[in-house]
This record gives sequence, C-alpha cells and structure tokens, in this order.
Amino acid sequence: MGAHSRKCDWCGSGTPIVRDMEPLNSAYQYWCVECARALIIKGDPIETYRELEGEPIYGRLLDEHCALKRFYSFARA
Repeated sequence: MGAHSRKCDWCGSGTPIVRDMEPLNSAYQYWCVECARALIIKGDPIETYRELEGEPIYGRLLDEHCALKRFYSFARA
C-alpha cells in the first residue's frame, strides 16, 4: 500500500505527511499535519522521520512549534 493511500495512524482520517522511522509502537508510524503538529506542541516530536509529500512540511512544523531544539534526522532512502 502506498503512502498516498494511507490514513493517519492516530486520527484515522488525515492524509499522512510524515512517517516515524523509529516508532515506539509500530501501529503509529504515519501522521497527518494536525496530529504531527499536536505531537510537537505536546513535546513529543518524531525524531527520525521521512517526509511523504516531497515538501519539508514536518520540518517547517518543527521550526515553528518546537521550542526545545533536539537533534532530528531526516531519513534518506
């Protein structure tokens, strides 16, 4: 199943923009914009990720909403 046909693993309705490459729970790997933003604001951002839309949407969310800068890595194919 391609990422374009998936739904967000958390809310079940949004189109995923990012994939957690090292999830604590394998049932929650794909995140839509709203759920990814909520994770960042909550203080639990995805640390190793892959952007799914071709644009750095998740990277921009980190820049906008993450007060504590930790080391994040973009997973390369």
